[in-house]
Amino acid sequence: MLRPHGRSIAPFPAAVCAAALAWGAPGGAAPEGAAPAAGPPDAAPTAALPPLDAATSLLVVAPHPDDETLCCAGVIQRVVRAGGRASIVWITSGDASLLDLLLLEKSLTGSSARLRELGARRMGEARGAAALLGVPLERQLFLGYPDRGLERLLSDHRDALYTSRYTATAAVPYPDAVFPGHPYSGASLERDFAAVIERLRPTLVLAPSVRDSHPDHRAAGLLTLRAMAGRGELAAVRTWVVHGGEGWPGPRELSPGLPLTPAPLLCGTALAPFELTPAEEDQKLAAVRAYPTQLATLAPFLLAFVRTTELYSVPE
Repeated sequence: MLRPHGRSIAPFPAAVCAAALAWGAPGGAAPEGAAPAAGPPDAAPTAALPPLDAATSLLVVAPHPDDETLCCAGVIQRVVRAGGRASIVWITSGDASLLDLLLLEKSLTGSSARLRELGARRMGEARGAAALLGVPLERQLFLGYPDRGLERLLSDHRDALYTSRYTATAAVPYPDAVFPGHPYSGASLERDFAAVIERLRPTLVLAPSVRDSHPDHRAAGLLTLRAMAGRGELAAVRTWVVHGGEGWPGPRELSPGLPLTPAPLLCGTALAPFELTPAEEDQKLAAVRAYPTQLATLAPFLLAFVRTTELYSVPE
């Protein structure tokens, strides 16, 4: 489609991942003046979001600072604008990025302490981005578990203590985390995450897909599915993907007016687009730019998520 501040684009080729294009009405709350999308009369249920209104309690589960903005900034803004509650829980603080240290500080020495400092810095960036999206400080929650270690916690370290080889810590090191000092184990992570769910009682949870190619994302998705299934509330979950396959999303550049195409790793999955207004798209860009540490290393990739749509699927 054509955005007032965008450019004309050709339709996405139907032959490419056509099975993934089970388009539903965007998020149950289309931008003003937009007509709802009509599907075939006998179409199977889609992954369309429920209505977003004052009764919505949204929780976005982010493996790392910036994931919440890349995939969910439009929905967050819509919930806030409708008078609902929007919360974000970051499972890690993104403190395992040696590339960030190399490019930002020109050093890989003394990396354990510096990586903890980087984690604190990324938490600060996340708070700035969340504030731009309308999420109040009390609904910005950090668990502080080990970046690049979540799969290990949910497998062979469920009951055994895990020490991050990046930060050299075996417990949550950030004093402003929800549970500072809690041990790095899968059981501890599951308890802390369950406590967040119980505290917030979300009616809609947006979490990573277990098809995402990043192990932390897969683990965060699995953590969410287990917790919500245990509460009998799996129907409240929709999933998204950041690391969706080689070259995705393309083009790797800021492309206002361009919708997000289905990720190759989600082919065969029913997807629902959530359409952003031009103002929401612009604010999403502002939130992405609140992450200077990540833009220094990944700008083309991050900016490629600023599109006219966000895509969601049902849990698998």
